[in-house]
Amino acid sequence: MSSLRRVHGFTLVEVLVATAVFAIMSALAWGGLNAVIRTREALVAEQQDFAHTVRAVGMFERDLLGAVARPVRGNYGEPQPALRGDADHLEFTRLGFASALIDARSNLERVIYEQDGNTLKRGRYAVLDRAAGSVAEFTSVRDRVRRLQLRYLDEQGNWLEAWPRRDDKPEALPRAVEFRIDIDGVGEISRLIELPSSGAN
Repeated sequence: MSSLRRVHGFTLVEVLVATAVFAIMSALAWGGLNAVIRTREALVAEQQDFAHTVRAVGMFERDLLGAVARPVRGNYGEPQPALRGDADHLEFTRLGFASALIDARSNLERVIYEQDGNTLKRGRYAVLDRAAGSVAEFTSVRDRVRRLQLRYLDEQGNWLEAWPRRDDKPEALPRAVEFRIDIDGVGEISRLIELPSSGAN
């Protein structure tokens, strides 16, 4: 008479325990993966934010390094100095880009930097000597700007809050311009840019 083997399976308790352990392990794995994803997204956002800051500061620097002693005419023919600025606004003539068109066109342009609310904006005029209806076309350079601060170094080594001085010739340029940009979440960035000497102070 042959003996029958009893086949043992999992009990209900064992199945429930295994399911609970699997669920806990899955939750832990998902939580870790989710944390990694959130960290990566935050790093990408910070990297993009830093790139925007570098681009804005670099643009400001390049424009100032291209400043030239070229006064212009305003909308009503009034003379405008080559560089005019105060603590939070700057307008000047700079070397622009050579035209690839057949028609002759100046390679100079008039640019403006100013803070509008919490945005640093750059404006440019299509022409140097403006007509009555000429307006600057503005683009946003950097958002979340808490403060833009400018000051100007004269030939005697004095820092001024505005340029030009009363007795300066229209083509006079400061010896250097310092700008400070305080950006929310980034902090304050400052640059000191030495300008080409106009020889007209």
